[in-house]
Amino acid sequence: MYELSADETEIVAVVRDWVDREVKPVARELDHANTYPEALIGQMKRMGIFGLAIPEPWNDAGVSAPCYAAVTEELARGWMSLAGAVGGHSVVAKLLVGFGTREQKDHYLPLMATGEIRAAMALTEPGGGSDLQAMRTVARKDGEDYVINGSKTWITNARRSQLVALLCLTDPRAEPRHRGISIVLAEKGPGFEVSRDLPKLGYKGVESCELSFSDFRVPRTALLGTVEGQGFPQMMRGLEIGRIQVASRALGVGAAALEDAVRYSQERESFGQPIWKHQSVGNYLADMATQLTAARQLVQYAARRYDSGERADMEAGMAKLFASETAMKIALDAVRIHGGYGYSTEFDVERYFRDAPLMIVGEGTNEIQKNVITRELIKRNPVR
Repeated sequence: MYELSADETEIVAVVRDWVDREVKPVARELDHANTYPEALIGQMKRMGIFGLAIPEPWNDAGVSAPCYAAVTEELARGWMSLAGAVGGHSVVAKLLVGFGTREQKDHYLPLMATGEIRAAMALTEPGGGSDLQAMRTVARKDGEDYVINGSKTWITNARRSQLVALLCLTDPRAEPRHRGISIVLAEKGPGFEVSRDLPKLGYKGVESCELSFSDFRVPRTALLGTVEGQGFPQMMRGLEIGRIQVASRALGVGAAALEDAVRYSQERESFGQPIWKHQSVGNYLADMATQLTAARQLVQYAARRYDSGERADMEAGMAKLFASETAMKIALDAVRIHGGYGYSTEFDVERYFRDAPLMIVGEGTNEIQKNVITRELIKRNPVR
């Protein structure tokens, strides 16, 4: 498991108990009805989960990245959508902690810690996907304001968040293009429209939306930090914790699928014995447990690297790549072990199989992760 202090171990245990008691009994019904988990989100606020990525002096219950990863795993073990409700919020919190002005930190972070303000990040555009430098959303200066025009898509929590960290062009003519990108802290107002919730295979209950901006005004003080053109490196640092979070979601889905497979393989009998005793099923279980343990160690390694203050893009990319592919395989193997019941909506393994692909394509596709890993590998090991 994770190498945590006694206090952090207790925090993870409290979340784990809450997931078993409150989440697991209702997750299937909420997922199938695609119902927003209002009551569970309220409990998460009261438990302080929305503030775990926020340190003192704005929150007295901030935790290490390994602990944050472990809590995320537990939430996703119950229902991956709950972990998604915290993911972008935590990235925005880290962006504010790392790059915000003192006024921005003091204004937003205490309210974000309690969940009174929930945040989302808006990167992806309809024609851009993982290519953030291809964005077309522009923030044009007009007196003391920015006037924003453009659109974003696949924005989690967009409908219910009060703050959106919006990646946009403040200098469309900059070369190279990434030097013209900034982050604007946007609160909803005239010209900011949440146009629709996107239909999804899995990841139910929590909304993923399209956003449009038409002459949407924000004050110039809404720029994250004080210098334009820093948005790309700021967001790349933010995505390190974001990718660790997505990798931890994958761990949770994988852990839930393994738990269900282990239990079912003991309860289900064929040819006069529990099916785990059949070598084909036993081999699946052995591989699932081994791969999940390896993925968890890789996530822990990335989280420790992130906390060290060093660049963790390669480590976070490795963790996200390996953990998400592992979760997909474990989810499929859990379906195999359940046989026909694995295809039934009366068993949770079909939900894990629907949820697992999100971690492969979300927060930068796994193909992008391989590019990040390779680029950083060469950068760290140049030929002399």
